[in-house]
Amino acid sequence: MDAMEYFRNFLILIWRIWLVAWMLGTILVALPVLIIIISREEWYPIFFKIARAWANTVLFVMGFSTKVSREEESIPHKSYMFCPNHTSAIDILLMLSVTKNPFVFLGKKELVNIPVFGYVYKRTCILVDRNDMRSRRAAFKEAQKRLKKGLSICIFPEGKVPDDESILLDEFQKGAFRLAIDFKIPVVPITFYDCKKRFSYTFFSGSPGLLRVKMHRFINTTDLVQQDINTLKDKTYQIIYNDLAEDQKNH
Repeated sequence: MDAMEYFRNFLILIWRIWLVAWMLGTILVALPVLIIIISREEWYPIFFKIARAWANTVLFVMGFSTKVSREEESIPHKSYMFCPNHTSAIDILLMLSVTKNPFVFLGKKELVNIPVFGYVYKRTCILVDRNDMRSRRAAFKEAQKRLKKGLSICIFPEGKVPDDESILLDEFQKGAFRLAIDFKIPVVPITFYDCKKRFSYTFFSGSPGLLRVKMHRFINTTDLVQQDINTLKDKTYQIIYNDLAEDQKNH
């Protein structure tokens, strides 16, 4: 490794530490207010506005800008099932930044171990251990409760970031589509094009720059039944996969 490579890695290290410092530092500063707001479920929309402002601030100070194309506009106060691809640690920030309808993440239980962030995450997200059937059932019931209150749900249907970064899009799990059919809410396929390039889990990689997002035309579930889960899952997968493949070919 030459001197330029060492210097580049040093800059990336500082930049990544800067992200963590901003994420945790801003949460810590706002924690007294957050503790009050997240103490009551009916105040969640207020928390969501704060979370959006937080995400936009962190993305900005990290040198990221966003460009969103929407094939269909969401309706205020309507529930949706948001289904983005999952490629990076900044996917959560980007999702908060580009989505106006208040939603709740259904996410990995392991994230509660992150200092400061984990406390807020535990109180505001639906946690699931995908290897535990009881945990999956409890998460499903909690998601049902949130949907009944008029909130939307965001699930990364891949379930995790693929270990192999060469994988364009990993296999989808069924949970998001089962819920969408149960509650007759539209599925919103979302493509994140640049998160892997900008901030992947390969530590000495990434850079500030543009984060492009596409919110595809919504998939109506009104006339679907549980036997249509796989069809709905595969349709959502193909929309995102084809879009990623086309973008990769053109770039």
